[in-house]
Amino acid sequence: MARYTGSVCRQCRREGVKLFLKGDRCSGAKCAVIKRHTPPGQHGQARTRKQSEYGIQLREKQKCRRAYGVLESQFRKYYTMASNMRGVTGENMLCLLERRLDNVVYRLGLCDSRPMSRQMVQHGHIRVNGKKVDIPSYLIAQGDIITVRERSRDMQNLKVLKEQGGSRLVPKWLEMDAENLTGKVIAVPQRDDIDLTIEEHLIIEFYSR
Repeated sequence: MARYTGSVCRQCRREGVKLFLKGDRCSGAKCAVIKRHTPPGQHGQARTRKQSEYGIQLREKQKCRRAYGVLESQFRKYYTMASNMRGVTGENMLCLLERRLDNVVYRLGLCDSRPMSRQMVQHGHIRVNGKKVDIPSYLIAQGDIITVRERSRDMQNLKVLKEQGGSRLVPKWLEMDAENLTGKVIAVPQRDDIDLTIEEHLIIEFYSR
């Protein structure tokens, strides 16, 4: 399966915002967005001209896509799915992205970043309702139980999580038992539950051109 293998810090610098793709490092002084305020590349400092309407829409789409670690073809599929659902297309699309298993693992605090949670899922460490699911794009549903494989509970990041008792704030649509490394989806995520600074209407306008 195709995936991005370059520097994730370049992605944050290109969008000009922290996408928290490296976990705790993004909150410290070593964050690339803090150290370098310009886009990556030889001509990064020269990219200061006024953006067109298309350029603004493109950057918003790229920011959302990179935050969730989704490639273009799959991201467009989420747009198609959202447009066929009842309600506001932009909000539907963000809620679909939030329901991805790798994002849920990240939101529960089992990993420090979405790339790390994606790897954790792919390596078979996660169980959904007692069954192995190694597909990061798997869409969870209300009532699903997310657990860690018994043999994987000695991983360092999970030991720290248990010691700290789940210090990360978990969204209200999820419920986390840090002691037993078990999470539950108590509701379907809504737009108000998503803390990413994304103007989804610009993404819809981009695909509606």
